[in-house]
Amino acid sequence: MGAGYVIAIVGATGAVGQTMLRVLEERSFPVKELRLLASERSEGKRLPFRGDPLRVERLTHDSFRGVEIALFSAGRDRSREFAPAAVKAGSVVIDNSSAFRMEPSVPLVVPEINPHAVKDHQGIIANPNCTAIVMVMALKPIHDYARILRVVATSYQAVSGAGAAAVEELRSQTLAWAKGEPMEARVFPHRIAFNVLPHIDGFLETGYTREEMKLIHETRKILGDETIRISPTTVRVPVFTAHSVAVNVETERKVSAAEARELFSAFPGLRLWDDPAKNRYPMPVLVEGQDDCFVGRIREDLSLPNGLNFWVVGDQLRKGAATNAVQIAELLTR
Repeated sequence: MGAGYVIAIVGATGAVGQTMLRVLEERSFPVKELRLLASERSEGKRLPFRGDPLRVERLTHDSFRGVEIALFSAGRDRSREFAPAAVKAGSVVIDNSSAFRMEPSVPLVVPEINPHAVKDHQGIIANPNCTAIVMVMALKPIHDYARILRVVATSYQAVSGAGAAAVEELRSQTLAWAKGEPMEARVFPHRIAFNVLPHIDGFLETGYTREEMKLIHETRKILGDETIRISPTTVRVPVFTAHSVAVNVETERKVSAAEARELFSAFPGLRLWDDPAKNRYPMPVLVEGQDDCFVGRIREDLSLPNGLNFWVVGDQLRKGAATNAVQIAELLTR
């Protein structure tokens, strides 16, 4: 494959793993050798990369000899089990699970926001929660300009964030509805087709879900400000791809809608999509397949002197996961 780095993708056959393959190719990442690793049931499958079908190997503790960068997207438990073996073999692990995100010694990185954090890694760098990435991309320029004091965020999260079985559940339920047949719910606690579930991940004693707590803790860590007050509600919606977040921020000093538009326009990785007169605002069908996060519906809060409302949408398989991980890998190569 030419000059470059020896890369491994752990969880290569999953939705994020396959997206990582595409993003490495699209961004012309300098790959010398690519190893595709997955569970035993995926061993022997072939996935295309730069015109060649690459064979998927079974993930073991000995899979990382010579690997320089290991992109993990195989879930928390597998990251806990295999990431230390990768680090011991000399790899830098970029982990897409929640396994290490809040460990003080592990950088939690969005390259447009805190690239400097990469240099402090001790073998593992964490990729943030997909919804947190989408939201924090729009928070960062506002926070730099006027310091955010409080965030109220409601997410509208696509089913592909819950895996391939969740995508199939929405598809099969929609087909069943069209035929007048019963709709079975296996992945979600209730049907997802033509419904909205204010429930992502397990509930805690406080009444919040683990997904909501990730938004609080990870946003603070990425922005480097533990004083930001965050009130989240995470919601699953019958959309296949791309997460949306309705955000209200209170800032230390007033940010006008016009100033916010300028700040968003100038921020790398954000695309302003805000023209109500032309019904122009971000939507999942527009943003799916894009690496940028789109922001619109920008307006000043009528109930708060220093309040601002906006709506941000990002493809959670790309910027929310695979693209962000590859961007971190690019930081390591510089």
